[in-house]
Amino acid sequence: MVRKGKLEDLPILLDLIKELARLERAEDQVENTVEKMQEQGFGNHPCFNFFVAQDGDQVVAAAVCYFRYSTWKGKRLYLEDLIVTETHRGQGYGEKLLKRTMQYAHESGCSGLVWQVLDWNQPAIEFYKKKFNATLDGEWINCSVDEKAIESYIKQD
Repeated sequence: MVRKGKLEDLPILLDLIKELARLERAEDQVENTVEKMQEQGFGNHPCFNFFVAQDGDQVVAAAVCYFRYSTWKGKRLYLEDLIVTETHRGQGYGEKLLKRTMQYAHESGCSGLVWQVLDWNQPAIEFYKKKFNATLDGEWINCSVDEKAIESYIKQD
């Protein structure tokens, strides 16, 4: 079963996020908390949405997304994470969640769905290419600035 995420799903969502971070060798970089996700996903100005997949009553996978704007394409949906717990990979949960996320993009009037995949994650790359005919663009380089760097920069003025 795939459904829209609820407030009470946030602790398991954070557990799934930490599991993904371990897989990506970056567990120490997870700074998010259930409280932050509650405010940022269910507060006055929610900035993300998520769907979960269940095996019986147990949440075993999640897709976290948000809207972004492309000056070339207009409104887009960005898939931040597609997470399937290790014990349930290869059982169709990721495909169902990605399909539901695509439905959400379509229902929301988006011009497309975009996401990233690590270049070493061959199973995911093959999954996206074969199941969804996804285009993988190796041309762009990701850039980011964390909160501390932002604070440091704005204090220079």
